Amino acid sequence: MTDKKDCMTMEQAEQKMECLREVFSIVRLVDGEMLEKRAEHSPDADAMEMCQCYSFWNKAKPCENCISMKSLREKKQAAKLEFLDSDIFQVFSRYVEIDGKPYVMEMLKKLDEDTLIDAVGYGKMVQKLSVYNDKLYRDALTGAYNRRYYEDEIKHVKGKAGVAILDVDDFKLYNDMHGHHAGDMALITVVEVIRQYIRKTDKLIRYGGDEFLLILPEIDNENFVQKLNKIKKKIAETSVPGYNRIKLSVSIGGVSATEETVEEAVQRADKQMYLAKMYKDTAMVEEMDQKIAEEDHVEHTDILRPLILIVDDSKINRELLVEILQDKYQIIEAENGNECVEKLEKYGNDIALILLDIVMPKMDGFEAARQIRRVPHKDAQMIPIIAMSAKDAREDMDACKEAGMNDYLAKPVELQRLYQVLAEYLENPM
Repeated sequence: MTDKKDCMTMEQAEQKMECLREVFSIVRLVDGEMLEKRAEHSPDADAMEMCQCYSFWNKAKPCENCISMKSLREKKQAAKLEFLDSDIFQVFSRYVEIDGKPYVMEMLKKLDEDTLIDAVGYGKMVQKLSVYNDKLYRDALTGAYNRRYYEDEIKHVKGKAGVAILDVDDFKLYNDMHGHHAGDMALITVVEVIRQYIRKTDKLIRYGGDEFLLILPEIDNENFVQKLNKIKKKIAETSVPGYNRIKLSVSIGGVSATEETVEEAVQRADKQMYLAKMYKDTAMVEEMDQKIAEEDHVEHTDILRPLILIVDDSKINRELLVEILQDKYQIIEAENGNECVEKLEKYGNDIALILLDIVMPKMDGFEAARQIRRVPHKDAQMIPIIAMSAKDAREDMDACKEAGMNDYLAKPVELQRLYQVLAEYLENPM
């Protein structure tokens, strides 16, 4: 809620600005509606004329850390230091309502080097300020924009754009199996690949730990889909320096935004990304052109790896199996029988085989197998279920067959036997 002291008539605002000009070098009013139009890249000539403050700074476009926009959206005062040639300015912006309409009152004051710092210090400050704004919004590891940049500058923007979320597949496993340096190098590699395919006007943002956000303004749907597929393919072909065993892939969810905010588009893209995670190394774009969709489906089908569901209450066991099998198969995990049944209902017939531990809490492997066979998916009866247990093999084998399982692997699992069973049921099915 705006404070009463920030609500005034135009006459009162002009009187206040006259007083402020005794202290500040420049004092001006910016129409809030015009400022929003500029932020939305509106073709409105009046908006550009009214809000072209960046011409004062000898810039061709608005500052990415525009504090006037920040004041407008947050309805409060903001401040920053800015520089022009060898001069340093203190910049203030204050949200006000004048005759019931939103405005921002901008105030600039040139700082006197004699009263600020000595000449040497002043020069050093100018140098630091030249990179300050960029560092403020850059991820230290990858060099992409950071989440702060998204929150301050991007999420409220409207306009035509392709918006995509990219999630690095199996990222946690890189850290667990190879160390955090491997995870860092994987993220750096992903960013380097993406930069090969984006324009200067595009925005690459590290949205989360292993998630990146791509904003591609004024791109048509066909080029958007093609660009995402190229990025996905190139990442899968690229090795992580120093870690050749790591096989990179990303799952991508994308949408085409029109009049909605980037924040709203991101929410839709996030849903598409989770659909893509079902397959890994996949790009899912909402409402893509049917012809493109069909072409992408054909391409994807050719390279689709069988999806294996690993069910084991031991996290270490699951991670070891993932590490062994991920080069050849897609993997999803469950830590108990209940979660196993939920995953089957979610992924349905996409699951090609289940590796099922027998001894688990909540629901053991026997009951899980029985429930799987009762799931109303047309192929639920046909999905191979391979039991895994450290218990007595003879006793378990009979019980496994009665529960509807197809085969049995004794723990600790022998790699040769594991590969043999998978080949039998996936590569040479009965």
